This record gives sequence, C-alpha cells and structure tokens, in this order.
Amino acid sequence: MATVAGFDILMYHQVGPFAPMREHRATYCHVDRFRAQMAWLKRLGCYVCSLQEAWRALQAGCLPPRAVVLTFDDGYENFRQYAWPVLQEYGWTASVYLIAGAIGGRAEWLLQAGHEAAPLLDWPAIRALRREGVHFGSHALHHIRLAALPPLRQRRELQVSRLRLEDGLGEAVTEICYPYGNHDRVTLEAAAEAGYRLGVTCLRARVRAGWDPLALPRKAVSYGDSVLGVAWKLLCKNEPKHPAVMRAGFVAAAAA
Repeated sequence: MATVAGFDILMYHQVGPFAPMREHRATYCHVDRFRAQMAWLKRLGCYVCSLQEAWRALQAGCLPPRAVVLTFDDGYENFRQYAWPVLQEYGWTASVYLIAGAIGGRAEWLLQAGHEAAPLLDWPAIRALRREGVHFGSHALHHIRLAALPPLRQRRELQVSRLRLEDGLGEAVTEICYPYGNHDRVTLEAAAEAGYRLGVTCLRARVRAGWDPLALPRKAVSYGDSVLGVAWKLLCKNEPKHPAVMRAGFVAAAAA
C-alpha cells in the first residue's frame, strides 16, 4: 500500500442512504459508497483490525502488511443499521467513539450546520454490538472543543466519560477520540491522567513508530469520497502537514 512502515486509521461518522449534499459533508458517507470502499479494502488484501492490535503489532515490529483500523465518531444509530452489517460480512471489527453524556440522545450539534440531529446509540444497542465484536472508546463527556476549556474542565470531561462508559460496558475503556479533533498539551496530559492508553485525532497522516500514542493521526472519509478518493488517501497521504506534530503530539487548533 505504501513504503512507509505503519498502519492507517480511517475516520467515519455517519453511514446511511443520505441524499446528495453540497455543504458539511465531512460527517456523512453513503452506504453504497461505504460498501464499495470495504470491498476495495478486501480486494487489496488489507488487514482490518482493532486499534489496540495494530498499535501493539507496530511496537513489536510484527505489523501485518496493509493494516487498516476503522473508526466511527459520535456513536450514531446508523452505524448499527448500515455500517456494521457490511463489516460483519467480512468478519471485521471497528472502534466506535461514544459521547458519554449523550448515550441514547441525538446529535444536537448538527443543528448548527442546518442538518438533522441524528439519533445516537443507546445502551442496549451498544452492549449488543460489543458482544458482536465492536470496540468502544470515549468521545469525551460532551461534544465540545476540549482545548478551549480550562485544565480542570478538560480533566473532568475525560475522566467522567471513561467512568460512565466503563460502568455501562462492564470493561475497561482505554481509547479516547477528541471531539472535532481539538486538543492541546493539557488535553493529552488529562487523557493520560484519566487512564487512556491510545488517542486519535483528525490530523491526517499514517501511523508509524514515533507518534504520540495519545495523538494518533487518521484519514477522514466523507460524503464525496469514492473508492478512488479513499485509495488516494491511503496510498499518498502518509506524512503530516507539520512534521513537528509527530514529535510534539499536538497542534492546538488542528482540525478544529
């Protein structure tokens, strides 16, 4: 897939039969395109695995070729309806990042963009998906930009979210996804203090040795991305725009 040793994390949000749209397309993927993208990953021989498995293998030097991790932000109900059945056909897993303070609610933040406040997964659906092989992580307590908050509030957003999710799932939650990809050094310190081991951002690059494990890059897939568009991101978009990001672990306003 690429000459740079490492693995790719694809970032999705909603998957479903959406009508064509011109604006605010970053959080949508038509189910037909999603199905075609997954079929392409299969034909390419990609090894789709959990984030924890990919990271451990990278550190141990035994990462399978063409390793890909699939992530879904916000925890939409349409993941269960449309994305998960496609992934089950291939026997693949995914990480879904839940907003602990909005379980079973609606994505009210989408109203600001003039879009419908889509329903979010409730606890019965989350537990059923976990039994079927889906991995869950935290997307903070509320869907807000963490770097804009004082340190104490950031710590509460991450700590309380983890505790609530662990109580609901009955297992440890060690992955964090920062809402809007927004984070700074205080956010990463708060994530470490809260007990998270891996964190994902909206910075676009390929994960390779040397990345801060709490600030891993992802490659976003949106409504307009065809199979060729996803292929281009996987094959070509492997280096961060700002090389210092990999060493420092953050850009305060990255992908805000």
